Amino acid sequence: MNTENFETVIVESDLLILGGGMASCGAAYEASHWAKKHNLKVTVVDKAAMERSGAVAMGLSAINLYLGLAKGKNTVEDYVSYVKNDLMGIARADLVANIARHVDSSVHLFEKWGLPIWKDEEGNYVNEGRWQIMIHGESYKNIVSEAAKSALKELGENGKYYERIFITEPIMEGERCIGAAGFSVRENKFYIFKAKAVLDVMGGAVHVFRPGSVGEGMGRSWYPPFNSGASAYFTMKSGAEMTCQEVRFVPIRFKDSYGPVGAWFLLFKAKAVNAKGEDYMVTRADELQKWGPYGQAKPTPANLRNYLMLKEVEEGNGPIYMKTDDAIRELAANIPDEKEAKRKLKELETEAWEDFLDMTISQALNWASHNIMPEETPSEISACEPYFISSHSGASGAWVSGPADLAPEGYHWGYGNMTTVKGLFAAGDASGASSHKFSSGSFTEGRISGKSAIAFIVDNPDLPEISAEKIEELKANILRPLQTFEQHKDYANDVDVNPNFIKPKMFMFRLQKIMDEYAGGAAVGFKTSKALLEKGLEYLKFMKEDSEKLAASDLNELMRCWENVHRMWQAESHIRTILFREETRWPGYYFRTDFPAINEDWEVFTNCKWDPETGDWKMIKREVH
Repeated sequence: MNTENFETVIVESDLLILGGGMASCGAAYEASHWAKKHNLKVTVVDKAAMERSGAVAMGLSAINLYLGLAKGKNTVEDYVSYVKNDLMGIARADLVANIARHVDSSVHLFEKWGLPIWKDEEGNYVNEGRWQIMIHGESYKNIVSEAAKSALKELGENGKYYERIFITEPIMEGERCIGAAGFSVRENKFYIFKAKAVLDVMGGAVHVFRPGSVGEGMGRSWYPPFNSGASAYFTMKSGAEMTCQEVRFVPIRFKDSYGPVGAWFLLFKAKAVNAKGEDYMVTRADELQKWGPYGQAKPTPANLRNYLMLKEVEEGNGPIYMKTDDAIRELAANIPDEKEAKRKLKELETEAWEDFLDMTISQALNWASHNIMPEETPSEISACEPYFISSHSGASGAWVSGPADLAPEGYHWGYGNMTTVKGLFAAGDASGASSHKFSSGSFTEGRISGKSAIAFIVDNPDLPEISAEKIEELKANILRPLQTFEQHKDYANDVDVNPNFIKPKMFMFRLQKIMDEYAGGAAVGFKTSKALLEKGLEYLKFMKEDSEKLAASDLNELMRCWENVHRMWQAESHIRTILFREETRWPGYYFRTDFPAINEDWEVFTNCKWDPETGDWKMIKREVH
């Protein structure tokens, strides 16, 4: 592909929102309201299409964060305590509380916009668990994205939305972020977006580790398979301080199709058992004692539930099953009237199938293709590969400013959710140490960040210039894989085997192998050590060198090239931070075999920062308040 044919498009805005997921929708909705008051421009740029972009892309069967504050069901303090316990003590209480105190209003907006939420006979929301409410959520993202787009349209010419544009690089002016560079994945167009403030909401990272589903099933993952670490890359390359880069999330899911288990545990009250039929949460309860107060917390932290399951598998007691059959039968058996019991049984069967048809259709197909009827047959569950998602049960992301009225001293620097880089904000998976936001919390944090970014713009109204030389330099670097392929494609008769370049899929396989074997992936039981991590860093250094030779035959492969560069940066920050934290704080997510226990001295945030000037990494400890 001839890169000389690429048109350079320059777009100027006041606020630039990068991403199309739930946090982006929240930011677009809220920022548009405040931008209208100040006659400001808001531009949203999405890699995909907002209707089906991000973690809620396929839909959901529950909203996992709703407090019910108005009815006194829970308190903000309750939720902060829950989050800190589930993350083994490592969470920013100020950030979690700020989301929790506003999240109910977001959920009420969803219902106002048309999201069907389950109600009981009295008209109350039906809880799946303490914090979760059930929804008919196949069209959840469509409904929310429509509201976000409508808010942008109300700005007229000041509201812009661009889709199918892949953002690759931040644009810096000294220590301030003033925009982003990227390209269309549909047209030969290179984009420069200039802005007074930038909000990074481009999602987490998947396929950094080798997935459990390989070959034809490689695209299957619990989290969207095409979230590739763009958020972390963008903030790291800007020189922002990052936090909790060691905290990966390893979810337990229905095997091979990655169907979530939450509804089964919480709504249907199903139990997980080993191959002998033993409830290992009961038989191994004593093993939780060694993990301090977190082992006694209720509910048991997600990583410790993983830990007990992994012990079962290590000792040959697998496979592990979810007793879907017993759960459905027992729920129906509690109804004395036989006719009503049969009706309830049918209703539960329907809900069981809808749980996956709402959000993980492949799981329903897997059940059908294996002749599994959930009311008759248990289903196998297993630990997935690790993911980087601070919106769920992970915590990796940028270190951001907390709210003025809640943040401890030094944890607030003028504008809520601004990173340590001037003018660069983060929310959703892009902001760290504020786990368990889920869909509603990410939307809410997007709202918080969007409002803060507008306040920053009002106080900093200048729009720095970007030189023509800088634009050409960015363009040449971003389009280089196309030139590399064009220059060397005829050297060999197989475009995937060429000594002059490496294609993105092969590059991804190499990265996944390194991370799996040296950084504690599923193949090694999530175990790693100083020696293994250092070897992994050595191999990543070679990969960084080889990334200069990535080649793309078309726009889709150009996107894949840059996705894998982003994953590589996420991988390096992860290895460096696990190496820095000399303990095992999250058994079940990963184990440091050389430091196999929790160490009270490490009840801190382990932060890192890449220096754009020197290329050096700095590791930092921050206090947990």
